[in-house]
Amino acid sequence: MDATQGDTRKELSPAEIGAIAHLYRGEVYRSTTWRTRLDTTTNWAVVTLGIALSISFSSPEASPIPLILVGILIIFFLMLEARRYRYFNVWRARCRWMETHFFAPMLHEGDLHLEDGWQRTLAEDYWHPRYHVGMATAMGRRIRRNYFWILLIQSVAYVGKLMVHPAPLTSAADLVDRAAIGPVPGAPVLAVGGLYCLTWALFSLWSQRSDARKAAHRPRDSSMG
Repeated sequence: MDATQGDTRKELSPAEIGAIAHLYRGEVYRSTTWRTRLDTTTNWAVVTLGIALSISFSSPEASPIPLILVGILIIFFLMLEARRYRYFNVWRARCRWMETHFFAPMLHEGDLHLEDGWQRTLAEDYWHPRYHVGMATAMGRRIRRNYFWILLIQSVAYVGKLMVHPAPLTSAADLVDRAAIGPVPGAPVLAVGGLYCLTWALFSLWSQRSDARKAAHRPRDSSMG
């Protein structure tokens, strides 16, 4: 095929239109499959946090350590979900590209505007598959959409456990003493916990601003990424 053919042709044959319709169905199926996998990873994070909550609040004498250890699992699930999101975003972007450049123009005015070269962009994405977003961007988006609340519940539950068990706090010194883990004093433990919360909050804020900057410089009719 001539490299410039995508820019010079003015219409698609019925067979080609049918092929694109089947291609769209396949991409929707893959997008749906990976979207379900995202939900599965979030469910794992919620379930493990629920188990940690049940253990820590099972009695006043129960240790709050499970609420700390579950943070490691939550981070692991977040990274796994971000990786899955990068796959999902590829199929989602392709579906949206076909919807905005193929189906919408066909339904609106019957002109596919092949002279704009949108079909070449889609072809390049098939010839040279790539992720449309980076790992950091994917993690930031998953934090903003799901994991912010999971991390918030974990943090509030941990502080609440220290405040009410084994008895209500009477002074700030008691909070520091209860946060101690074996030979590790409570002050460093609380400092690491605060850094943990601040890191994810700043990461989420950075991701939101980064997405806003990209959206501002992205062409209005683009949906790749």
